[in-house]
Amino acid sequence: MTQLQIFTTGGTIDKVYFDALSDFQVGDSGIGNMLNEANISYDYVITPLMKKDSLELTDDDRDLIYNAILNAKASNILVTHGTDTMAVTARHVSDIQDKTIVFTGSMLPASHRATDAVFNVGFAIASAQLLPPGTYLAMNGQIFDPKTVVKDREAGVFKNA
Repeated sequence: MTQLQIFTTGGTIDKVYFDALSDFQVGDSGIGNMLNEANISYDYVITPLMKKDSLELTDDDRDLIYNAILNAKASNILVTHGTDTMAVTARHVSDIQDKTIVFTGSMLPASHRATDAVFNVGFAIASAQLLPPGTYLAMNGQIFDPKTVVKDREAGVFKNA
């Protein structure tokens, strides 16, 4: 049985820059390459659900994420998500029982040399293995409860409200 189910939804972690005339756009998730480069031997499956900036997520999108988590065979779940509405989606799925659900993302795209994506993903994978069932955010080297976390846009970090 798969030990970790990873769902990708887009967000800054998956944004790419195409050329000098374009803005960042959500591209294919780089999490598979990231985990291969880190020589991860932990059994995982990656399932892309969507490629959206989190500000564009709808209630239907959140229902899709909810159902994907609910129906996953694995009890350890990682969701990569845009940071702007990550806590909203985490609250949306927080009534799912008997699974450890960890949301993470990044303030800078994973494709950048200087990014928090690699650390956040590694921290979230460890958290999914060690935390009891429940729903969490793993950002900035900390675990947060989605009911009390806020994003401090000015400081570029998450903190408890």
